[in-house]
Amino acid sequence: MSPTTLRCTVDGSVATITLARPERMNAFNAAMHADLREALDRCERDEAVRVVVLTGEGRAFSSGQDLTVDLKRDEQGRIDLGPALARDYNPLVLRLANYAKPTIAALNGPAVGASMNIALACDIVVAARSAYLQEAFSKIGLIPDAGGTWILPRLVGPKQALALMLSAEAVPAEEAQRMGLVYKVFDDASFAVDVAAFAARLAEGPGLAYRLTKQAVAQSLTNDLEAQLNLEARLQSEAGSSEDFMEGVAAFREKRAPRFEGR
Repeated sequence: MSPTTLRCTVDGSVATITLARPERMNAFNAAMHADLREALDRCERDEAVRVVVLTGEGRAFSSGQDLTVDLKRDEQGRIDLGPALARDYNPLVLRLANYAKPTIAALNGPAVGASMNIALACDIVVAARSAYLQEAFSKIGLIPDAGGTWILPRLVGPKQALALMLSAEAVPAEEAQRMGLVYKVFDDASFAVDVAAFAARLAEGPGLAYRLTKQAVAQSLTNDLEAQLNLEARLQSEAGSSEDFMEGVAAFREKRAPRFEGR
């Protein structure tokens, strides 16, 4: 069945998943989570896809959880948000964090609440100049979820993370770039073109080395230096025996652009 809450298109080696509930500022509901899981599965299985871009339709990346839907209640009638996190958000964040291919969150507009943390779970975040990020949970009496309390302190430090979470202040794209949350900021008028060009350049790179680099960075968060050095040696042995490395060396010697195949 065709997804009803998003679109997935492939251009060359780049797949773009566009959240498409613009009338709700691309707010997440159960159907969108299901569609996104399927789209990520398809992109991962498709050997032609080397980079996945996640973006939004209309004026927002996403406003986070759709609060207009009926929320699950326990036997006493109290709202229980735990099941939705366990079923949808937690697996999504883990999937993005461990995804085999490079992922780019392209913030065409605001990324608010859970969608901010979903974006930060991607490998690279780029943003339109008018976009902003916001840990808006305290405005409705909640704590940050979707990995926010784990990801954000590691990016900006615990004090800065707490300030952003407790104040629920919006962080404009250029300030987010200075803080290390966003890699590049593009002008609104050229955003789609600039994102496509950036993703296409990334897709020309060595897919195997990308995967191994992601693995090394992820494990660095818990390894000591000696363990990390040993991991680098092991992963570099794998990369050094690859066809991509041989192609990279040949291209360097022949003074031409490499043609990587991801193996």
